[in-house]
Amino acid sequence: MQNLQELYVHQLRDLYSAETQLVDALPKMAEAASTDDLKQAFEHHLEQTRGHVKRIEEIFDAMGESPQGETCEGMQGLIKEGQKVMKKDGDQMAKDAALIAAAQRVEHYEIAAYGTVCTYAEQLSENDAHQKLTQTLDEEKNTDSKLTDLAVNRINQKAKS
Repeated sequence: MQNLQELYVHQLRDLYSAETQLVDALPKMAEAASTDDLKQAFEHHLEQTRGHVKRIEEIFDAMGESPQGETCEGMQGLIKEGQKVMKKDGDQMAKDAALIAAAQRVEHYEIAAYGTVCTYAEQLSENDAHQKLTQTLDEEKNTDSKLTDLAVNRINQKAKS
């Protein structure tokens, strides 16, 4: 990478890979969840994630570039950890708490990545992209907050008993 523009494109491609991997992983997480609230949270985030993919595609279209070309190995690892949780036996509430933990690791990864590309877009005067990326960043933060609320106020309490 020779400059910020090239780094920005690289990071966006990495995020595109991450988001498309999540589109495949979230239905499996929803299926593994035992509570309706957690299933709904995963299903809602799946719809948002499809929108995130679309926004990134729109950004690439505006640049005349392809979003493909990178594989997000970080997301691959996080999803693999989540798959291990889904395969474990044990108490369903404890498993739901573990699913939330896995999902929040994903959210925190995405929050860091979107924060970075938002900064790059702003510094490169990519105003439309900055607006789209900021919207996605806000949605990721909101999902993380909802997962925290679900864990603290419902799932973790049930897993404790």
